[in-house]
Amino acid sequence: MRYSVLDLAPVPEGSTTAQALQNSADLARHAEGWGYHRYWLAEHHNMPGIASAATAVMIGHIAQATSTIRVGAGGIMLPNHAPYMVAEAFGTLAEIHGPRIDLGLGRAPGTDMAAMRAMRRGLHEAGDRFPQDVQELIAFLGPQVEGSNLRAIPGEGTHVPVWMLGSSLYGAQLAAMLGLPYAFASHFAPQALEQAFEVYRRQFRPSETLSEPRAMLAINVFAAETDAEGIRLRTTMQQAFARLRLGTPGKLPAPVDDINAVLAPETLAGVNQALSISAVGSKDTVRADLHRLIETYQPDEVILTGQIHDHGARLRSFEIAAEILQEG
Repeated sequence: MRYSVLDLAPVPEGSTTAQALQNSADLARHAEGWGYHRYWLAEHHNMPGIASAATAVMIGHIAQATSTIRVGAGGIMLPNHAPYMVAEAFGTLAEIHGPRIDLGLGRAPGTDMAAMRAMRRGLHEAGDRFPQDVQELIAFLGPQVEGSNLRAIPGEGTHVPVWMLGSSLYGAQLAAMLGLPYAFASHFAPQALEQAFEVYRRQFRPSETLSEPRAMLAINVFAAETDAEGIRLRTTMQQAFARLRLGTPGKLPAPVDDINAVLAPETLAGVNQALSISAVGSKDTVRADLHRLIETYQPDEVILTGQIHDHGARLRSFEIAAEILQEG
């Protein structure tokens, strides 16, 4: 079972964006030593607590700080970009860092209307073109097309592996149709997880790059020395997700001793449902949670994320998870 990291380069309260970028590079170096297979970064915009907006730039930063771990996007929100420019950016990364760059593609904008307007992309129009844009991008990364007067250089011939990301049946169906590996955003939108995996595996059509379906499960992990400390670490993500839903995103909040004193019951219930694909607590508890989730959903890979305020505690959480997954 391959296990990987999904990082949003969190900016904690009391810290800076510059420190967040340094923290991500530090986590990546540790993750490489702990046996993590991939280190993915996600595109979000206009969010004070997330520093991975310029995702391709961040991938270069992480790839430069590491040597063997795969580094990529989980993901690039394609409606925000011209496929040609994405091909050039990821082709450049592949030419610099070799064949360890991944490109995960999502259909959501990863932001609000104000940022979408600032990026000069129309969501409805770009969303309608998403399947064509994906195929166009893959073609730009493939071999030279005889007679074509438009080539992505860098990009052409790099064959950067493309993943489809999703939180609904749409992405599952498209990934299956195109014969692409599929990663489900179960760490914050688990509602359609079981059905999406079933649809993807049943409808999968082999492609030149993938002969069998390959499904990745995203899991929140908050691991610590005790159950109580793991539960406390999770309160950071609970607060952050609640603020996002309420339209008041900010820097990553510090943990609290009692989440019930901070969030209203109805808000907390909705947050906990959205974050239900999680492993929380001591090593033994997290082991049981991870094994239960893997047994239930039968992923081919897992990718772990953890929005934890303290960098040292975040490192320790990923270290504990690696120890568990190395056991098999």
